[in-house]
Amino acid sequence: MHRNQFSPGSTPDASGLACEFSALRSLTEALVAPLSDADATIQSMPDASPAKWHLAHTTWFWETFLLREHAPGYTLHNDRWPFLFNSYYEAEGARIARGARGLLSRPSLEEIFEWRAVVDAAMAPLLADPAHADLIALGIAHEQQHIELLLTDIKHALFQNPLGPAMWDARSSPPALTTAAMGWHQHPGGIAMVGHEGAGFAFDNEGPRHRVLLQPFALADRLVTNGEWDAFISDGGYAKPRLWLADGWAWVQSEHIRAPLYWGEDGTHFTHRGWQQRDPHAPVTHISYYEADAFATWAGARLPTEFEWEVIAAAHDPALGNQLDRASPPLPSGSPGLFGDCWQFTRSAYLPYPGFRVPDGAVGEYNGKFMSGQVVLRGASCATVRGHSRASYRNFFYPHQRWQFTGLRLAKDLIQ
Repeated sequence: MHRNQFSPGSTPDASGLACEFSALRSLTEALVAPLSDADATIQSMPDASPAKWHLAHTTWFWETFLLREHAPGYTLHNDRWPFLFNSYYEAEGARIARGARGLLSRPSLEEIFEWRAVVDAAMAPLLADPAHADLIALGIAHEQQHIELLLTDIKHALFQNPLGPAMWDARSSPPALTTAAMGWHQHPGGIAMVGHEGAGFAFDNEGPRHRVLLQPFALADRLVTNGEWDAFISDGGYAKPRLWLADGWAWVQSEHIRAPLYWGEDGTHFTHRGWQQRDPHAPVTHISYYEADAFATWAGARLPTEFEWEVIAAAHDPALGNQLDRASPPLPSGSPGLFGDCWQFTRSAYLPYPGFRVPDGAVGEYNGKFMSGQVVLRGASCATVRGHSRASYRNFFYPHQRWQFTGLRLAKDLIQ
């Protein structure tokens, strides 16, 4: 996944990070409050992890990269647990197979909470020391990512239950904003600078900043909606091979895909509040790259490149839009701007920028080794902690994956 990157003189304020650390750790625990130990233990597929594992892995991260290395006298809370809660860090040794995380009935959820409390208390001196601010900022960003994964993973797990259990109160969700006619942000093309540079936190895959050449293009001013996706289905979108990439068509056929993930045939969809009526005005979500590309072709448009998206997003506030602020069920609502509701597929492959170098040490495994076979998504979702994203942020998934809050924003070429 990622590593932090700061420009000289831009080290974050230690007192601010301490407050952010405390608020974040509390948010993580508040989000899992509705779950039983059984809920928090189940794993629905290898791509997803149990909620309990996310609680433990983020705590392992703090213990491994901060406390073990920089807190004199600190001893591991349990020296057998790193094997259970390391994710993919080869430098940190052997670990349980990813697909077996749901077999961890022990330690209990209560024991994980006790471990979190021990680690939080031990972190206090490091949070007050500016020398550790960069690494703490990385840990905060890391836990923010796992909050989003926790929410999407438990949604997928609860979806497997024929009872359709609600994680939160099953009352009806508020209506989405009324869909406006699609407008366009136009760009004349030319040489543009993209990627992160300057003050503030960013992951290593967001840089170095570099030049790209853009042709004239336009980017839609809103996301594609459920109602528009219904029209795609009604027009036989899933049955017309000419709309699909070859790999996508093979996936549709082999997996019998006929609609976005979580859609019922009766106009409902599964949410963190259980089964609810779909709002036609809300952004469509839980689609794959293959589906997004097919829809764009059907609509007479295309997906944007990640750089087209970034140059338009540079004028938008990444703190706005429908994002996660508190322990409440995430649901796309159709908020304005380029950030929030759902991650937006681009047609760009997830590759290193010119001049990218994998950092030394275990944290160097966070991003670079995943730059193969995946596509870039931009923006933020309703499950993204507000403040986590920015215009240069690069999310990435494999083309078939759709259990995240993934959607699309159309683009088109401007003929001169």
